[in-house]
Amino acid sequence: MRYLAFDMGAESGRVISGALEEGCFLMRELTRFPNEMVSVGGHLHWDVSRLFGEVKEGLRIFAEETEEPPASVGIDTWGVDFALLDAYGNLLGMPYTYRDPWAASAMKGFFKRVPRERVYELTGVQLMPFNTLFQLFALEQHDYRQVQDASDLLFMPDLFNYFLTGKMCSEFTFATTSQLFNPRTSDWEEELLGAAGARREMMQDVVAPGTVIGTLTDGVRREVGIDAEVPVVAVGSHDTASAVAAVPAEGYGWAFISCGTWSLMGVERNAPVIDEDTMRMNFTNEGGVDGTFRLLKNITGLWLLKRCRDDWMSSSVHMTYDRLAEMAASAAPFSAVIDPDHKGFSNPPAMPVAIAVYCLNTEQEVPEGPAQLARVILESLALKYREVLEQLRLVHTGDINRIHMVGGGARNSLLCQFAADATGLPVIAGPYEATAIGNVMVQAQALGRVSGLEESREIIRRSFEPIVYRPGDPKPWDEAYERLSEARERARAADA
Repeated sequence: MRYLAFDMGAESGRVISGALEEGCFLMRELTRFPNEMVSVGGHLHWDVSRLFGEVKEGLRIFAEETEEPPASVGIDTWGVDFALLDAYGNLLGMPYTYRDPWAASAMKGFFKRVPRERVYELTGVQLMPFNTLFQLFALEQHDYRQVQDASDLLFMPDLFNYFLTGKMCSEFTFATTSQLFNPRTSDWEEELLGAAGARREMMQDVVAPGTVIGTLTDGVRREVGIDAEVPVVAVGSHDTASAVAAVPAEGYGWAFISCGTWSLMGVERNAPVIDEDTMRMNFTNEGGVDGTFRLLKNITGLWLLKRCRDDWMSSSVHMTYDRLAEMAASAAPFSAVIDPDHKGFSNPPAMPVAIAVYCLNTEQEVPEGPAQLARVILESLALKYREVLEQLRLVHTGDINRIHMVGGGARNSLLCQFAADATGLPVIAGPYEATAIGNVMVQAQALGRVSGLEESREIIRRSFEPIVYRPGDPKPWDEAYERLSEARERARAADA
């Protein structure tokens, strides 16, 4: 029995075939494909037609390899983005991407309708300008007719599930990240929807991860060559939910970092934490598998390194991520420190230039060359992890004595070691394909092969050998941490 997981990130997607055999998890990558923003009319969009073509291609590859159909299919994607559909189920334009600049000022404008304190009180979601709520408000301000003509709103994984099954619903883990959902009432928040110019009728019924939505339509089955009914499961459809479901932790006392384009750092809890402290420190409460919640912060992650690499590649300088990490290891330590979440790093024309400007504005040495730039980025990410860890300890009542790092960033041994050094905690790295693994395990749970999160994690611990990074000398990291605070204050003054 093989499960098919489609894991789509903001940079790339992959199709994973997973199976449970003799109490262990086996997996194989069938295909991988790029996901790139498309500029149309001065705005950045997702090419959902091409992405759905990649989903069908993954199904075709699976069908060609085996006579047996997949036991089920599950899709997870990056967060916040959505599509609007008309009354006939057709798209009302290409979905905008969360990095499109038009929504950057929408959050400030929305607070004139609903105060920021009220928004956080209702949702418990970290206030970020690209959240679904503010994107929807920006769309209403710029293209009022599209919002008014919309019959349905579907988040990205829900859209692909609809394309596969013809059924519309919203999966819980994704709904909780939108800043449109009230976790206390477990329903869409009409006060915020109305203030954004939307209607409650546009939203779908919310289903728990592990719910069978439907089966592949006859049309999809004919296209991909599958002659059987195949269930489509609502997994932890926000990719972080699936990734954290695959954290091979045991017991209590652990935090997680799901590291990729973004680094999402937090703890797993049984209920959201929405109070003055979490609001002041801008923590988010995201739904998880089996009724859990993730109290976390979104941190700009390896996006900075990716964008630097893109810039170097455009200049015909070929750099793999492994090579960059090797070069960074030999570069001088702490030549500069940056705040990865500074607004100048959101989507600049050239990331190396943006970092240089930040360093000049904060009276620091400008890093020169790929090795030094890569080291500054990785060190600064680790310092940011330390900052979030200190904040977590203020809002989370439990002990935190170790960090599990999962996702593609866990392959970067230098970042893992830096994270251990900066936080003073052991970092347990792996599995790297945590999102796809968590996706498959929820499918197995939906079909009755796994009892729940605890058994899933036990299977993952048996199946993947982690790498443990121990903290080293804290002194240089203590000094660099003080410099990070100083740099942030200088950056604020420069931005004023």
